[in-house]
Amino acid sequence: MASILLRDVCKSYTSDVAVIRNLSFDIRDGEFMVFVGPSGCGKSTVLRMIAGLESITSGEILIGDRVVNDVHPKDRDIAMVFQSYALYPHMTVYDNIAFGLQIRKIPDHEIKRRVQEAAETLGLVSFLDRKPKALSGGQRQRVALGRAIVRNPAVFLFDEPLSNLDAELRVHMRAELSRLQRRLGTTTVYVTHDQVEAMTMGHRICVLRPCGNDPGVNNLTQVGTPMEIYDTPDNLFTARFMGTPRMNIVSAKITDDGSDVYFFGHRLHVPPVFREAAQRYKGRDVMLGIRPEHIGAADEVDWTSTSSITGKVEITEPLGHEVIVHFEVQGETLAGRLRSHASLPKMGDPITLLVKTESMHLFDPVTEQRLR
Repeated sequence: MASILLRDVCKSYTSDVAVIRNLSFDIRDGEFMVFVGPSGCGKSTVLRMIAGLESITSGEILIGDRVVNDVHPKDRDIAMVFQSYALYPHMTVYDNIAFGLQIRKIPDHEIKRRVQEAAETLGLVSFLDRKPKALSGGQRQRVALGRAIVRNPAVFLFDEPLSNLDAELRVHMRAELSRLQRRLGTTTVYVTHDQVEAMTMGHRICVLRPCGNDPGVNNLTQVGTPMEIYDTPDNLFTARFMGTPRMNIVSAKITDDGSDVYFFGHRLHVPPVFREAAQRYKGRDVMLGIRPEHIGAADEVDWTSTSSITGKVEITEPLGHEVIVHFEVQGETLAGRLRSHASLPKMGDPITLLVKTESMHLFDPVTEQRLR
């Protein structure tokens, strides 16, 4: 087992274009860490630098207590599963799983034992004599996992391994991967752009963004447990990115006495967690964040601290267990959640909903950081 530490890691392909800037964080021994972010944020690049498949421009990467900047990938004691299954089509499942051990000249009896254990763990025992073309997508993905497991590495690296699977199979494989990681206890780094994968699989999540050409902008926006990141986003990027539907973000203003937030002619009481910060921001502009699940119909919620908001329905999205309603308030579109779909509001209907004020979020409009 091994921890992973990144210290001020930077990656540039040209002198004036940074892909990764000043990235520093730790991955604990035995932890399941998920890198999540939009395309182009550098999450796969970070994974490949940990693997040794990409060089770093500056900084240090440690696996365990060893700096691995100049260590060859085969000597880093890692196993990587790619987005593509990368199976040998002319080989059986057994030979695909065993191949990495065979080229390392592991004794045959040990190879057989490891392959059998991996096959039992992954439910592949009855498929060992088949070739990849005779397997489903999920079975092929399990073969790719088996090839990594038999290595008994210190670190597993996964680069969007489920992105080629259909929705139902992805849900199944998420659960399988999580169970497997808990059973093996191996330090695992997993890359995805899917928030649901990040929230349901990771012990902690590392949220990344493109750093662009601004030297003051770094890739890392927040590291924390899934619920820490969801409930207390550190900044506007994390707040907007994590959550489906995404958080409503609107311009607002703290009242002169610091007790309320004023926006679009509506006043929301400042919750206790922000009262001290609101006193410092009296009369100043802020960015107000409200998740759709904290905007609902009066007869469907039992919140104790609420304010009402009125707008005009633009569109409804019936999801079966709930309805997401998008409504316009003075030129801005907000989203709320209705629990009943018995009588859906129609486009253009006026609608009044309650806001759970104690669950609002406030951010500085200049720094984009959460008010502290």
